[in-house]
Amino acid sequence: MAFDPTTLRYDDRGLIPAIAQDHATGEVLMLAWMNAEAVARTLASGRVTYWSRSRAAFWVKGESSGHVQRLIELRLDCDRDCLLVLVDQAGPACHTNRRSCFYTAVRDGDEVEILRPEV
Repeated sequence: MAFDPTTLRYDDRGLIPAIAQDHATGEVLMLAWMNAEAVARTLASGRVTYWSRSRAAFWVKGESSGHVQRLIELRLDCDRDCLLVLVDQAGPACHTNRRSCFYTAVRDGDEVEILRPEV
């Protein structure tokens, strides 16, 4: 059966959350948003494309930073309202220059930075 991005369950803004995960290590790298066109562009190009809510524009990951996400596989959750994007990540995924956006842990009631920026 051919995949049709319009069959996904988008929110009232036409967006769906997309979790980027390193395909080799399983590390969760980031969460961003896609619309149907971003999903289609990602599948067509193999370069992960998101929808920037703040800029109201498409955002090809790594376009300006060089920290490209190459699509390995796109997965849908059971409700079709969230995506898992398995990627080959070049460099840091986070705009703070960290490997993952999830660099703060809550441990024993305290926030602890668990990843330093890459140099």
